[in-house]
Amino acid sequence: MPKVNGLIDKLAFWLGWIALLQGCMVKSLPYDYSASIECLPEPLEPQYGGGILRNADFSSGLRGWSTFGYGSIAESTSAAGNGFAVALNRTRAYQSVSQKVYLQGDTHYTLSAWLQVSDASADVRAVVKTVDDFVHAGGVVAKAGCWSMLKGGLTAAASGPAELYFESNATVDLWVDSVSLKPFSKDEWTAHRAQSVVAARKKTVRLQATDSAGKPLEGAAVSLDAVRTNFPLGAAMSRYILTNSAYQTWFASRFAVATFENEMKWYSTEPSPGREDYTVPDAMMAFAKSNGIAVRGHNVLWDQPSQQPGWVQSLPYPQLLAAASRRIRSVVSRYAGQVIGWDVVNENLHFNFYEGCFGWDASTAFYAAARLLDAGSALMFMNDFNTLEQPGDMAALPARYLQRLQQIIAAYPENGAGMAIGLEGHFTNPNIPYMRAALDTLAQAGIPVWLTEVDVAPGPSQVQHLEEVLREAYAHPAVQGIVIWSAWRPEGCYVMCLTDNNFKNLPQGDVVDRLVAEWRATPRAGATDAQGYFEAELVHGEYKVTVSHPALNSSISRSVKVELGSGSEHYFIDMQV
Repeated sequence: MPKVNGLIDKLAFWLGWIALLQGCMVKSLPYDYSASIECLPEPLEPQYGGGILRNADFSSGLRGWSTFGYGSIAESTSAAGNGFAVALNRTRAYQSVSQKVYLQGDTHYTLSAWLQVSDASADVRAVVKTVDDFVHAGGVVAKAGCWSMLKGGLTAAASGPAELYFESNATVDLWVDSVSLKPFSKDEWTAHRAQSVVAARKKTVRLQATDSAGKPLEGAAVSLDAVRTNFPLGAAMSRYILTNSAYQTWFASRFAVATFENEMKWYSTEPSPGREDYTVPDAMMAFAKSNGIAVRGHNVLWDQPSQQPGWVQSLPYPQLLAAASRRIRSVVSRYAGQVIGWDVVNENLHFNFYEGCFGWDASTAFYAAARLLDAGSALMFMNDFNTLEQPGDMAALPARYLQRLQQIIAAYPENGAGMAIGLEGHFTNPNIPYMRAALDTLAQAGIPVWLTEVDVAPGPSQVQHLEEVLREAYAHPAVQGIVIWSAWRPEGCYVMCLTDNNFKNLPQGDVVDRLVAEWRATPRAGATDAQGYFEAELVHGEYKVTVSHPALNSSISRSVKVELGSGSEHYFIDMQV
């Protein structure tokens, strides 16, 4: 509901501090996964009551807030009575409202704010100025006439004073309301993640063994053998897998999904005009099928000019249109029904080769064509980078991503069926609170979200950062799959390898193996109680349940699917005595 007087929130805040000072154990707040992608007539209340911010809802005018960048600010009130701050007569991007805070080192902060501009729309970014840095913490496309929610975050590298402010390159008045900056210790953050894993990836299953008369059987032996894990974890695969048995064994024993690194791309399958060669991707597809590995189609077209086949870049309009149309028909028809998803127009947030040639709706038309050619269950991904990785990349903000997604769907409503969000995930120094906040925002679209090309740049913290990114993605309820960008080549991987050239794990490979084992459906065994019940917490997946009893000469088996849903699953297994 719209924000109300913040007195209750302030009282709760100070009572919490009193409890801490008295040495009481105070249970940390749960993480708030909510976000809004609607532009609302009034802002919602500040999350967490504003966290460490004073007068977060501006119910006490501008108390606690200051002018940043030698601009001017004023208090204003909406027709509904909500108070907010306005940064007026702005001539510099950084002129806005600000508040000074003290950050605790090695602590995660989640940030949210509601923003509006005086005219049209503008990108607005949240920045935290520390003693020695300006940290980008998130951004949003703010509009005139309604309020948009910015959700982001940061990790404080060191304890010290800081200042939160907002900036926009547009010289419009900037309206700010319902701001929150909430700290969580890393232990609290990890606890939130563990709670989310239990809710999103696991379920308590209760089996009851009964005889033919419906009487519970005590002491029946129950075993649950894992057949399949629901959550798809995969990796990029290179052509070298076709001739290297060690690579084949290593890959097939770990991953349920593969993306061909380069072999399905246009420059690989048609290096010269009209001379198509699918020999390599066909063989890779056959290997994947023979090992029960699903395949993502990467990619149909790529909007980056430098990634076109050399002969394509200089084609005049009619020939380029014919070549692009032929490419879509060729690759999508060839692998229709064999892939679980398509990166249809790769990286069309950052690049616009085809829009520059064919018009603003080129991607929209290409998605419609791909769906017609593969009308099955394959997801149609919008695949791009920096939406999770770089809060300072305004082209890739979650709001910009969703805006582009809506453009693709709006012109051809049929595109809405089977669309999916593809987030590459090429990290250097991950901002984990921002990553979670971005996923919160993207989740509001209500369509599948995958991390499609995850890697972490080399450095002393590469292994730690890789584990943090993978755990954060797996724990988020919106994420439905992860692909690691680690295709092996003898000359080295793109950014990050998991093994050496003898397929002995590197430290980052050990991280992946540990998570594969942790997330995989595993066998369970036990005996029924006096009421014939056996209970177990299971990772979502398919299990073969076998029940036997000393009074019987045989056992009974059945297949059980453990899937997302409310409550626990209760299965009855009748046994003939």
